[in-house]
Amino acid sequence: MRTLDHPTPDGIHIDGVLSALADPIRRRIVTQLADGHDDQSCIAFELPVSKSTSTHHFRVLREAGIIEQHYQGTAILNTLRTGVMESLFPGLLSVVIAAERNSTLRQRAS
Repeated sequence: MRTLDHPTPDGIHIDGVLSALADPIRRRIVTQLADGHDDQSCIAFELPVSKSTSTHHFRVLREAGIIEQHYQGTAILNTLRTGVMESLFPGLLSVVIAAERNSTLRQRAS
């Protein structure tokens, strides 16, 4: 069975997390994971980028420790590592998600 490497909590650093969350596409992915169910397939995300660029964004989030990915057949399923993020950086993820939701609402209103 194929597996993907994920950082342990000791290997997750604020610089990497903030860098990963600085990109609007990655914030969109994180927000969709927060609003949806666990184990969302990569193809469930409608992103305005190519498939290879989308793959890059998911990899950055995984390597930063923000999401967990695992294979189910040929699909890669994604889960937000909310518990790990909250234990390391309390409130950070919820604030970023709330800001992204607010930004999306403002864009739709204009």
